[in-house]
Amino acid sequence: MNIKTYLLDKKEDIKDVEVKRRLIDIAETKNFIVSVIGPRRAGKTYLLYHFIKNVRMINEEDYLFVNFEDYFEMDDPLSLPIVHKEIYGKLPQYLFFDEIQALDKWNRVVYTLYEKKRYYIFITGSSSKLLSREIATQLRGRALVIKVYPLSFIEALIFKKIKIKKYYSSYEEGEIRSVIYSYMEKGLFPDIVFNNVLPRPFYRDYLDLVIYRDIVDRYGVKNRYALEFFIKSTLSSFASQFSINKIFKTLKSLGIRVSKRTLYSFQRMLEDIQLTFFLRKITTLTDVSLRKLELTIPKVYLVDNGLYRYTVGRRNYEKLLENAVFLELVKGGYDPNIHIFYWRNRRGSEVDFIIAENYQVKHLIQVTYELTSDNFKREVKPLIEASKLLSCKDLKIVTWNQEEEVEYNGRRIHVVPFWKWVLRIVKVEK
Repeated sequence: MNIKTYLLDKKEDIKDVEVKRRLIDIAETKNFIVSVIGPRRAGKTYLLYHFIKNVRMINEEDYLFVNFEDYFEMDDPLSLPIVHKEIYGKLPQYLFFDEIQALDKWNRVVYTLYEKKRYYIFITGSSSKLLSREIATQLRGRALVIKVYPLSFIEALIFKKIKIKKYYSSYEEGEIRSVIYSYMEKGLFPDIVFNNVLPRPFYRDYLDLVIYRDIVDRYGVKNRYALEFFIKSTLSSFASQFSINKIFKTLKSLGIRVSKRTLYSFQRMLEDIQLTFFLRKITTLTDVSLRKLELTIPKVYLVDNGLYRYTVGRRNYEKLLENAVFLELVKGGYDPNIHIFYWRNRRGSEVDFIIAENYQVKHLIQVTYELTSDNFKREVKPLIEASKLLSCKDLKIVTWNQEEEVEYNGRRIHVVPFWKWVLRIVKVEK
């Protein structure tokens, strides 16, 4: 297909596609290249479609859209604006380059176009080929990064036509809990929420793509058995501490020869492609340094709950709720190991999430599916201890459906149902 035909056909495709609203703001500036990154199937391309069709309502003659994983014939990517001018009689104002990692020497092309200061430039990229740190380096600090993850619960509620407001009837509360309960297990990838695909084959195929395309092909991994064992161990360990040393010993006992260095490289790969997050521990505020954080045993969280439910095959609602809280924090703009940590003392008592800003702890969050007389002290005592060590008085316990205030050793703790916590922390446009 020649490039002119492709550009015109792409506009027709965009016109026909149905786009759902995402609660993600996209900046518009000629001073930076806007880079939209995130895990596979999170909705990066559709976010650009939404910007074109619903946010800016850009006329066809004013924008150019190319997905570099599509098939078309093109001699020089730098000539794309000129080709657009030949079609429409003027240069485009907006350049949208989707799956930019598929373009050879993409950084030189994008930076050359950027230096003209003539266009609003948007790029998207998947997985290991377009990491945040690589964008910053290859685009010489001229990238404005927008992170796109699977949907938030608030977005799922809006899609289900549930109005976001301050007060709800008992019926409405039940409806909200029903939607959240469903997607806490099924997951929140757009294909799951919008297209009603079957979760089990979706996540099976997703994991195959991650292993074989994002890791084996792109990183050139030779020991595939060790990699698959590592990923399965990671999925099974979610919302728990994750020890490379333990994995190493297990593989050794099975007669599988692999170095700890290789296992640590697997961990970095999973973080790079945003399949998992490895959350670091702090005990005091002086622990918030790169060196000290790297020496701690991390807790592992998954980019979507469905990965656990439909690959490991278990229903552990305690862990699903904890992972859901973590993901809502991340989608709300908190970065793991910069703003979010976990706390653990020498006795093994733990607070699930420490939220810090500018080296000050702002919130302590404990997660338990249900607060009972049996687990009350186990959940509350670490909160109190951590609050004193970290000088923080904002203490919360997020549960599935309990709401109350409790006092313990002179400290007040807010027990909040997950659905109310979600509605409070997410910014919603009026």
